[in-house]
Amino acid sequence: MACVIHDEVTTTDELIPSGDTSSYRSNPLKLAEFTLSRKDPNYVQRAKDIQEMEYERRAFAVGKKLTVSSDLKSLMTQAYELDADADIKDVLRSTSIGSVIFANKPGDGSAREQAASCQRVLGALGNIAKDYATKRYRSNVINWGMLPFTFDCDDFKVDDLVLVKDVRSAVESGADKVQAVLVREGLLKSIELKLENLSDKEREVILKGCLMNYYASEKE
Repeated sequence: MACVIHDEVTTTDELIPSGDTSSYRSNPLKLAEFTLSRKDPNYVQRAKDIQEMEYERRAFAVGKKLTVSSDLKSLMTQAYELDADADIKDVLRSTSIGSVIFANKPGDGSAREQAASCQRVLGALGNIAKDYATKRYRSNVINWGMLPFTFDCDDFKVDDLVLVKDVRSAVESGADKVQAVLVREGLLKSIELKLENLSDKEREVILKGCLMNYYASEKE
């Protein structure tokens, strides 16, 4: 969990500030540096640290790395309740790592897609919210290949680990609920996240990775 916002509503301007940042709209990497800068100045670095773990995991999965760091091994060992000395190769090959934001009701205000795309640039895999303030922001989350989870409780903290097993299968099958594990300071708690009101097309967009990939696949 890279950021937790307990405000009643979070605006798109808080997710990605307007004004001076508008000159960077053609530079996604630079623009992403401003993500949540007015709400949580440490978010970008946290997200980047998590993204580095995913880069390391991918390198290991394709054989470019023969070993992994102790931080990555510890992460997977906790999430899957493995023995510290257990072989975690299969887990590392099958489990993507990405950042998540929790906000009670994110996405109020303008329809700018950068409020979602900047999260994705920094390696986000999804959001968890009690509700989404606008259909447009939720659609932008989906169009950038992120999972729009909902959850009735706001009991999350920065650095919580949320493990969602077999999430691809859940999206493919049309499930509107998925089982997850919340890991906090070594303690595990089962939770149920919702994937509500996803159309067949939205599910396919998520499975393809983003809306651009979805349209490209239609031409094949």
